Order: sequence, then C-alpha cells, then structure tokens
Amino acid sequence: MHIFVTGASGFVGRRVVQVLTARADIRVTVAARGERFTCPEAEQVVRFDDLATARFSAELSGVDTVVHCAARVHVMNDQEADPLEAFRRVNVEGTLNLARQAAKAGARRFIFLSSIKVNGESTTPGAPFTADEVGNPSDPYGVSKMEAEQGLRELASSSGMEVVIIRPVLVYGPGVKANFRSMMRWLHKGVPLPFGAIHNARSLVALDNLVDLIVTCVSHPAAANQTFMVSDGEDLSTTVLLRKMASALGKPARLLPVPSALLRAGANMLGKRSLSQRLCGSLQVDICATRSVLGWTPPLSVDEALNVTASDFMENEKK
Repeated sequence: MHIFVTGASGFVGRRVVQVLTARADIRVTVAARGERFTCPEAEQVVRFDDLATARFSAELSGVDTVVHCAARVHVMNDQEADPLEAFRRVNVEGTLNLARQAAKAGARRFIFLSSIKVNGESTTPGAPFTADEVGNPSDPYGVSKMEAEQGLRELASSSGMEVVIIRPVLVYGPGVKANFRSMMRWLHKGVPLPFGAIHNARSLVALDNLVDLIVTCVSHPAAANQTFMVSDGEDLSTTVLLRKMASALGKPARLLPVPSALLRAGANMLGKRSLSQRLCGSLQVDICATRSVLGWTPPLSVDEALNVTASDFMENEKK
C-alpha cells in the first residue's frame, strides 16, 4: 500500500509518518512546506510553497490513500488583515486542490483531519457533539474546516474517491505546545493555580489515540465516506485534568478553589474570554458511532497518555 501524507512536519503528521513507516507493508510519501524539512524514513519527500497551487500529479500516481494533516491552524491574536481568507486559502482551496489531484490520479481514499471547531466551541454538560449535527463554527478556522468538509463530500459524490473526515478535540502528547505545555510547566514548578473548583467536562484525545484512529481509517472498509468524532473516551473537568497531570509529573497539585464565575469575570475584564471558555466551559464529543462503526477503542487511557506526555516533558526540561 502506498500512502501520501501531508503535514509531516507537524505535531500529528509527524507521528502518523512514524507509525506508518514502521510497517513493512506500507510505502510512504510525505509532503511538507518549505525546504528545511527532512524525513529519512519516507520513500519520498515532496516540497511545496502554496498548497492551493501545488502540483502533485506525478507523486500521487499509484497512491492508494492520502492522509491530509497539513493546515493553517487556529492562530491566537491573528495579524492577517482578512483571517477568514487566509484560512480558506490553505484549509479550503489547498485541501480541495490536493483532493482533486488525488481523485484524478486514482487514489481510493482521502482522509481529512478536520476539527471539533466545525461543531462549535462549547456544549452543555451531558449533551456532547455528534458527527451528524449541523456545523456551527464560530471562528474563521472552524468555518474553513467546515467548508473543506463540504467540498470533499461533493468531490466524493462526483469522483467516487472515498472521503473520511476526522474531527479531533484538543490533542495532547509528547511534544505538545501552547496552553497544555504551559500548564505542565506551572505544575512542575509548583505554582499555585486558581483552578481547584471548576466543574466542567471536556473531551481530550491523546496523540497516539488519534493516530491509531487515522491508521485504522486507512484501510477499514466501513470508514468510507464517514465522519468520525475522536477522544480518549473519558471526559474530565479542568480541575481533575490538572490533578492527573500533576500526578503524572510526580508533583502535588496546588489548586486554589476559586469559583468559575469569578475566573470568567476576571478573564473577561482582561480580554481573555476565549481562554476562560477553554478553562471553565464544557466541550464533549460522543464517540459511540466511531466505536461501533469501526470496532475501535482508544488504545491508551488518559492516565497512560498523561504519563507518556509528562515523561517527555520532563526529559526535555532537562535539556
């Protein structure tokens, strides 16, 4: 089997390539932006500057499946004059440019790494998002991912190429950046945090659980033209997550029981409304359909995945 992977230099794409190239029955071609990226384990590295205009006809010849991880990701404090247009250029035009070429080259399946932001930003506790709900994105990134999904479904209908859409929630694991890593650093240093009384519910997905689902979708016959939610299957409050994270780091969790309402009010005053939503609000997904359609179970528990993440964090903190 020959698989074409984009975004191979990214957090998810890099791990996808590692898992696929470890299998003797799979040949892997990777595509990455710019000249600096190298990938010795891949059969071929394809470089491009602009995904919306890139040409991959020769490299896609003989490819069975495309795993499309490349994207313009959610950007905090975006400086683009027109953020939606910037997201559309990569996430919609770039995705469909690649998908059309894949279909023309005879690829059997196209796996698209989308986002839970297609569904929205929050849920009511106990009422998780499902894959069959009408999208309700609230930011340019989510809009661009929804439009890419719509374009891919139309292409699947007209070309016969199977499309698989996966909507991850927050992904964590070895090498994780941004707020998740900041939280680990604060806990590791023993900094008291005002997050000891947050009673929300959030779905997360470990990197290796997400990659396991992606690899399952490469060949599973029932994955064709489906949309899948993915998580670890265990929803946590921010308070419980921080306690588990501290335990994985071998540190006490110094969490102060500040009421969520007070945290939200303070964050809003500082212009950090979106951050307070992520910390205090709920966002759950239902993976029952993913489990039943594919017979899939997340291979790692939350505790196992946090232990792996914490070990990597502490190893890198020593450097």
